[in-house]
Amino acid sequence: VAKMSAPTMEERKACWGARDEFWQCLDRHADDASKCEKLRLSFESRCPQQWVKHFDRRRDFLKYKRKLETEGYHPPEDAGKS
Repeated sequence: VAKMSAPTMEERKACWGARDEFWQCLDRHADDASKCEKLRLSFESRCPQQWVKHFDRRRDFLKYKRKLETEGYHPPEDAGKS
């Protein structure tokens, strides 16, 4: 049984750096992941899989939060109707 060890400080820095580069690429290309494939692969190879999932969800949440802050909340048209 392989024991999962915590990443070292160097591994964490490499992971976060790869994540930041990937996210910056997505920002530059309006979230077109096809233009950032190499950076995505680097991000996935440098970070534990659970971290990749967490960071993907975190980015989605941050985008949603930013949208709420700039546009406000608009309930769907059919919300509350039955």
